[in-house]
Amino acid sequence: MIDVVFLLIVFFTLVINFTAADQDERIKLPISELAQPPEQPPTAPITLHILENGDVIYDGIDRSLRTLQDPLRHHVSVLKFLNIPANTVTVIIRGDAQCECGKIFDVMELCRGLGLEKFILRTKQQED
Repeated sequence: MIDVVFLLIVFFTLVINFTAADQDERIKLPISELAQPPEQPPTAPITLHILENGDVIYDGIDRSLRTLQDPLRHHVSVLKFLNIPANTVTVIIRGDAQCECGKIFDVMELCRGLGLEKFILRTKQQED
């Protein structure tokens, strides 16, 4: 009986879709004709959700740009402790379609100041 339980745990662990956990229903992604899935999964991704008003959801908490810096700095220091260079980490930005581009660039600039250099901007594929 215990073997069956462990097999079920392994099965569901392999089948579960973890990308749904990285999404926030308040974000309505912009539609792009050029959107396509990445060729390979990102290295040690950090997901930032940018709301319409420019606030950022990080680790499930709404933060202003000013209050985002300390948690990101802590994340980078943990990466450094684990010997993962910050410039190899991918920042996934899920910006709301109604958010101003300048606010997204401000978040990217904050990340660049912490040594994070790789970005993925999430969009929705245009449906035919």
